[in-house]
Amino acid sequence: MNRSRLSILLIACLAMIACGGEPPRPSKTTIAVIPKGTTHEFWKSIHAGAVKAQRELDIEIIWKGPLKEDNREDQIALVETFIARGVSGIVLAPLDDAALRVPVANATRSGIPVVIIDSGLQSADFVSFVATDNYQGGRMAGTHMAQRLNHKGRAIMLRYQEGSASTAKRERGFLDAIGEYAGIEIASSNQHGGATTESAYRAGENLLAPLKDASGKLVIQGIFCPNESTTFGMLRALQDAGLAGSVIFIGFDSSEKLVEALENGEIHALVLQNPFKMGYLGVKTMAAHLAHQPVEKRIDTGVALATKDNMNDPDIKAVLTPDLDKWLR
Repeated sequence: MNRSRLSILLIACLAMIACGGEPPRPSKTTIAVIPKGTTHEFWKSIHAGAVKAQRELDIEIIWKGPLKEDNREDQIALVETFIARGVSGIVLAPLDDAALRVPVANATRSGIPVVIIDSGLQSADFVSFVATDNYQGGRMAGTHMAQRLNHKGRAIMLRYQEGSASTAKRERGFLDAIGEYAGIEIASSNQHGGATTESAYRAGENLLAPLKDASGKLVIQGIFCPNESTTFGMLRALQDAGLAGSVIFIGFDSSEKLVEALENGEIHALVLQNPFKMGYLGVKTMAAHLAHQPVEKRIDTGVALATKDNMNDPDIKAVLTPDLDKWLR
């Protein structure tokens, strides 16, 4: 959507709100679920969880999000479109914790409640926040890294992108945990991988290039990446350089390729959220609120650490390789 069309839509919605009008309501409970993006496996899992809730509750969900996780304008336009459409409620994973404040406030003023999932918002204009304890997930990665390095060595972190509250908390948690070990030096923590695996791949290549000795071996012992795209981008950079498995590599989230790398020793641990549960509880929480039932302001969906040793444990495997076809085919 171009800026002129977006401006017209915003003006129309604000005018309606200012005049005290509310958008028309559908006859059946209709919940719009708006992810940060739609390509990564993480979002497909959230979609599957939302579908499970839809089937249990006999409601309608509308799944619509930006293609890539850097399109703030598109996500803002989607929120405003669903306000104008008059959906019953919105379940939103804010792409930017500041940029989505005004659209969420507009929804609330229009009488459309919002449940926030996955990533936080610099606002209190929402019914509930359903998400991982991202700071704890980052600390879990840092503590495990320290153990694998025997509390000494050099490590790097490839950040995700600015404005993402969830990954910022993971990054801070990782650095805080590593900072408790005087023998570990963080050689780099200020580079960003961006919203796609391709941008993360390029960033990974650039980050690794000056960290090699004359023989081409890395002069660091550990790497941490805080989400699916940065983890996969860095994995590809290591593989293409013939360096996969040569350093302790800890990532976040899962996909088929990341699980394969965990199994063959190219990745040493994956911090796991439960995106299926997040999508499921996001919709269930909104439905409960619409039915005038009390809901918790903060719902923690849990975090776990998968390694080669425990990846086949039933509880870990259920999150590591969920059966999405059951819900999305």
